Amino acid sequence: MAALAWLLIPFVAAVGAAVWSVWASRKPSGFGDADGVAGYEAFRAAMERPHGHGTGREDSAAVSRAAPDGRAPAAD
Repeated sequence: MAALAWLLIPFVAAVGAAVWSVWASRKPSGFGDADGVAGYEAFRAAMERPHGHGTGREDSAAVSRAAPDGRAPAAD
């Protein structure tokens, strides 16, 4: 029985290697490098812009709640 167990170990390793080789040689999915690089460049450009740039609106609600001297308004 021990000899059978020792023969089973390389057999399982060979099956695992065959499964890995099929997985490694599969056709790449539709998401290519060019799409990934373009997405990264768009993300990087967005992170380099100042906060709120390009939204087309001002955050007037936060400004109107502030007191003229810059302190927070008192609780009602």
